[in-house]
Amino acid sequence: MFEKEKQRLVTQLIDQGYIKTDEIKQGFLKVPREEFIPNSMKDFSYVDTPLDIGNGQTISAPHMVVIMCEALDIKKGQKILEIGTGSGYHAAIVAQLVGRTGQVYTIERFESLAKKAKKNLEQTGCTNVIVEVGDGSCGLPEYQPYDRIYVTCAAPCVPQPLIDQLQDPGKLLIPVGNMYCELTLLEKTEGHTIAQHLGGCVFVPLVGKYGH
Repeated sequence: MFEKEKQRLVTQLIDQGYIKTDEIKQGFLKVPREEFIPNSMKDFSYVDTPLDIGNGQTISAPHMVVIMCEALDIKKGQKILEIGTGSGYHAAIVAQLVGRTGQVYTIERFESLAKKAKKNLEQTGCTNVIVEVGDGSCGLPEYQPYDRIYVTCAAPCVPQPLIDQLQDPGKLLIPVGNMYCELTLLEKTEGHTIAQHLGGCVFVPLVGKYGH
């Protein structure tokens, strides 16, 4: 039903310079965004904008999902941690990128959203994502270390537990600030982290012990 709209959006994201790799293109083509969106908003599934999914949370605009995936340079077989599951869409894209030999762990503070995300992921055949409920600012230490960690909400600073749970070498991507924030990429190498600022963005706040 939405195949033409999906293809049009992917072409748009390529033309605008967001999608740079074939892996991300294929990931976006394989994941049905409409299955991760409330029924009342399905007509907007392939509009490049964030959408309300309840509990004051949003599903990120497709171009922002692309920016984050490109910045993380995700490889097949990697173990990934996502902070802020939302509807599960971003995790589904990442699950495509790590492939069957990889694993995605995602943590959501709202149990109702986590349940919906699990259902969305199951219905779309995504079998390599584990959804947990808890304080994302503390990470998910039981499955550490992670090759990549990314945060889909804005933190006042980079939570130390996330740095501690990151593989060495590894990459951590997080919006830092309040609602208007700086997308920040931390690369961990030989015990040291180097930060790179990728530009301004808008995200809902990270709430928790090491958040707002």
